Amino acid sequence: MLPSVALGRFNPPKDFMWSGAQEPAQRKRYGFRVGTLSLLLQVNVASEVIRPQAISTLPGTAPWLLGLISLRGNLVPLFDLALLLDVKSSDERHGGLALILDKGANAVGVAIDEFPQPLSHLQAIAHLPQLPITLQEHVTASYLQNERVWLDFNHEGFFDRISSRS
Repeated sequence: MLPSVALGRFNPPKDFMWSGAQEPAQRKRYGFRVGTLSLLLQVNVASEVIRPQAISTLPGTAPWLLGLISLRGNLVPLFDLALLLDVKSSDERHGGLALILDKGANAVGVAIDEFPQPLSHLQAIAHLPQLPITLQEHVTASYLQNERVWLDFNHEGFFDRISSRS
């Protein structure tokens, strides 16, 4: 019997396949806070939280570029987004953590005070809130959870723009 004929004879039970009437489970997202802003990591972007052992500062750079860190043989720039975006930050700045977004040559680091948190059941907001000018074109959507607005942050476009601006 040909495989195509055999596959055509299979009749799955009615409850075997997903039907359009059921809602698929909402994918869990992760969010991190930068000062007063709450940012969502992009779906399917590699990320990790580390405690950098040494930050090499670069003379003559903007104060929001904290320096470079070495991560598995790659030099990763580390940014202070609260300073860059001019948003009020927490009293306890730089808890010694860095959120690394992406891998290899595309990796960038962001100084954070606390670990990113898992989020689910985000409710879409129709209109974006007022954002810092530098961030406006890099936020594609906003969501609400537990009375906090979470911004869908396109970090790739943001850091590409920052690097071309320097």
